[in-house]
Amino acid sequence: MRIIIINGPNLNLVGVRETSVYGDVPFEVYLKKLRNRYPETTLEYFQSNVEGEIIDTLQKVGFIYDGIILNAGGYTHTSVAIADAIKAIRAPVVEVHISNIFAREEFRRQSLLAPCVKGLITGFGLDSYRLAVESLTGH
Repeated sequence: MRIIIINGPNLNLVGVRETSVYGDVPFEVYLKKLRNRYPETTLEYFQSNVEGEIIDTLQKVGFIYDGIILNAGGYTHTSVAIADAIKAIRAPVVEVHISNIFAREEFRRQSLLAPCVKGLITGFGLDSYRLAVESLTGH
């Protein structure tokens, strides 16, 4: 099975940025552990702070990958364009968030992506990604 994790803006700073919210483990360290836990699954990774690059990646992989795990960061709450890209592709998309977006600021409590994805996992720290892998692989 081939899955790609796509992380949006500022998620390249996980482990450094607001550690009380996002934790102190860099994403790349967690990704290595995730790959070791699921050796039968190819887990690829893409991160961008640029909305258009996220859309281009969704369009590129959305017809050839078995699943997409998407943490669009702040674009979750603002990007109609990313929502449209999700609707246009075939691969199932699981939306993830490290923090519980529904327990944070009011503007973070709405996801424009949620109506377009297979499911949403929020608030389990970096383990949100593991839960998404399990939902896509059937573990």
